[in-house]
Amino acid sequence: MIMRKLSLHTICEEGNCPNLIECFGQRTATFMILGRFCTRNCRFCNVTKEKPLPVDEAEAQQVAFAVKELRLRHVVVTSVTRDDLADGGAAQFAATIAELQALNNGITVEVLIPDFQGKREALTTVVAARPEIINHNLETVPRLYPNVRPMAQYRRSLELLQRVKELDGDILTKSGIMLGLGEQEQEILGVLADLRKVKCDLVTIGQYLAPSQQHYPVQEYITPEKFADYKKIAVQMGFHHAFSGPLIRSSYHARMRLAP
Repeated sequence: MIMRKLSLHTICEEGNCPNLIECFGQRTATFMILGRFCTRNCRFCNVTKEKPLPVDEAEAQQVAFAVKELRLRHVVVTSVTRDDLADGGAAQFAATIAELQALNNGITVEVLIPDFQGKREALTTVVAARPEIINHNLETVPRLYPNVRPMAQYRRSLELLQRVKELDGDILTKSGIMLGLGEQEQEILGVLADLRKVKCDLVTIGQYLAPSQQHYPVQEYITPEKFADYKKIAVQMGFHHAFSGPLIRSSYHARMRLAP
């Protein structure tokens, strides 16, 4: 596989995504840059938590080469969280976006970024590279952050999405949440309302599935009908697109989300 030859990683594999076989079969994947070791300890995530390795300066070119070889048209790039880096890895995101744009074959680029610890300069670096979509997931409701995302801050993540629009209103913003962590319906609606207040364009809503018994336990399995209700509500709130269902993940069928 070309990913192995170029020593590239995908969040599909590292995150143990339930859609992995389907997406790989369609020759789609979400590239994970900045290595495979994360500095955060989110309890829902399967990505390895260890001391990160130095940044690979050839990584951006390798991603672009893989995209060209796979003949992709919509590319999603995410990363582990690198709180050890002064810019949180923003320069590596920008370099990767630039390499993809240099292919000059109509590729659209979506990036799923960490919060960069709220550093404005880091976010500005990514926005200035002008990907079509900037995604940053809220993941869950504010009340559950201490147990689910102890090193993240709900308001800081919301402010990141707001700043993207302030810096460049033409870039689409996206966020996603997981259900089944113990949240209440009114809390979910509150998150959706908060996202619309910061002019978030796209939202994904999916079922949380614990990667192992050591991860945060599933509290509830949401019915498909309830997911359909949340999609209807999100559309009524004004989201450009809302994707809601048990197996919906942030990058699932991402290439379809630029369609009207």
